[in-house]
Amino acid sequence: LAAEGLFDEDRKLPLPRFPERVAVVTSPTGAAIRDILNILGRRNSGVDVLVLPAAVQGEAAPAELVARLEQANRWNLGDVIILGRGGGSIEDLLAFSDEEVVREVAASRIPVISAVGHEIDWALSDFAADLRAPTPSAAAELVSESRDTLADETAHLAAELETSIRARI
Repeated sequence: LAAEGLFDEDRKLPLPRFPERVAVVTSPTGAAIRDILNILGRRNSGVDVLVLPAAVQGEAAPAELVARLEQANRWNLGDVIILGRGGGSIEDLLAFSDEEVVREVAASRIPVISAVGHEIDWALSDFAADLRAPTPSAAAELVSESRDTLADETAHLAAELETSIRARI
């Protein structure tokens, strides 16, 4: 996969700074989706979240992950995709290293953040994705600009503008 260029940095897409919709490919019942929804709601409640349910471990998981990634791209279901799950054993995370999953991540026209497991966990989808997040929670933080940060930046720019106008007058 690396020899084919699927992990090359020059093919990676930039993340949008202000995504309007985040597509999340994960289990709808796991802790990862609850963490993602909690963080997105706290940091920027204006972001729409579309959960594309898929098994995240077991024999059926790779095909379901591929199908959801294809669906997200076919119907342009998000400005960015978070693909992930919480931690587990190496066997639990194997679906994210499946060759077809990795190929689908690399082929995505929508930027993909791979957020598999905990900080010490790695999957091949991490290398093919446009960005690797160490956890699903970190992925949610990466796609949601904090309202407080934006308010601070706006206040700073307004003060600079006022100072500039006063100086000209």
